[in-house]
Amino acid sequence: MKAALAQTAPQLANVAANFANHAAIVDRAVAAGAELVVFPELSLTGYLLMEATPEVAITLDSPRMDALRTLSKRAALAVGLVEEAPGGRYFNSAAFLDGGELLHVHRKVYLPSHGLFDETRHFAIGDRIRAFDTRFGRVGMLICRDFWHLGPAYLLACQDVDVMCVLSASPGRGAESDSGRFESGASVSLLGDVYGRSFGCHVLHANRGGVEEGVTFVGGSEAYAPDGSLLARGKDEECDLVVVEIDPAARRAARLRMPFLKEERPHLILRELQRVLSERSAPRY
Repeated sequence: MKAALAQTAPQLANVAANFANHAAIVDRAVAAGAELVVFPELSLTGYLLMEATPEVAITLDSPRMDALRTLSKRAALAVGLVEEAPGGRYFNSAAFLDGGELLHVHRKVYLPSHGLFDETRHFAIGDRIRAFDTRFGRVGMLICRDFWHLGPAYLLACQDVDVMCVLSASPGRGAESDSGRFESGASVSLLGDVYGRSFGCHVLHANRGGVEEGVTFVGGSEAYAPDGSLLARGKDEECDLVVVEIDPAARRAARLRMPFLKEERPHLILRELQRVLSERSAPRY
């Protein structure tokens, strides 16, 4: 199957315009043979929302979600949005839709609040990391900072993930003198390589481009094979549409060659984590 990484530059707080752009991109992706289109983090709203967060929020039973369900009849979608949940909570969420159905919602677990980031001020914290069944195999979604922490990817691997979809809005930080790329983009590339080869899965990372409120987003969306090799990369900073072939046979071959998952011992990890947390919380004296 073919997947498309939709490297967009959303209009800040303009859901209608961004949805129209999603529909146009799906048209292009389907014309190129894609069956799955992965959009960036908060692709329907833009990133630096601040006090506009409630104004652009979408409930899962809203007409806007119905429109996304309809769009998903053309291709499966991984879309970033602000989800309004009961109790006055707003989540930085990723929705996976296919065939007119909402299959899964991931709510961002790790919310950065340093430097230019201020997510904990506006968003509630997600508390689940789940893989789910699709026609493409077992899929798991992570949102930006979730991907930088080792635990979420490991949890997906322990749930037999086949395709890891990562939705990001990663600003450019630091410049590499040798490659000319941002250091933050190079770090994500390393993670894609490591997770692909460690877990024998495909990694589809869609990062936004463009400039928003003076902040440059790095673009450079990437797809990694189950052996850690780079399959495709989008343009730096600009909008782009990257279509890549995803071969399930490559996952089987990688897992036979390097059987890390067969060797894995999650019960040992769980036991030792429980011990570490118990010792950490116990008083020293």
